[in-house]
Amino acid sequence: MRLTQDAWSEIARHAQETFPEECCGVIFAAGAADFVVRVQNIQNRLHALDPQTYPRTAAIAYAMDPLELDEVIRRGEKNGRRLKAFYHSHPDHDAYFSAEDKAFASPFGEPIYPDAAQIVISIYNRAVKVIRAFEWSAARADFAEVPLDRV
Repeated sequence: MRLTQDAWSEIARHAQETFPEECCGVIFAAGAADFVVRVQNIQNRLHALDPQTYPRTAAIAYAMDPLELDEVIRRGEKNGRRLKAFYHSHPDHDAYFSAEDKAFASPFGEPIYPDAAQIVISIYNRAVKVIRAFEWSAARADFAEVPLDRV
């Protein structure tokens, strides 16, 4: 998995700006270029509406508005861009692909977007510690960490 330096910097900046809450977004590719699109984390709104169903806040969870996400993907594809990855941050935690992350990416046991990587940003005190990528492995029927390079 490769990200351009610009995309790497943009997702790191997004994580820094939203700290101590999680950020989230989408990365598209067109040729050698990557394009980052920020998506609003609506987890706090969900928690306020129904804390029983959504006990976690944006400090430890994220939720993308499905309508906004559909529009972002539709617009990206309309502009000839390929969906490359989803990203989100883990404030004050390591960059791992949690059970909740897996449930968001594959709510029915298999990913909705199997060709899109999942990128997780570990950030402590507004300092990005590590960024990791995970891709769907059909053979393992699970997400597995893959090398992530900057180009």
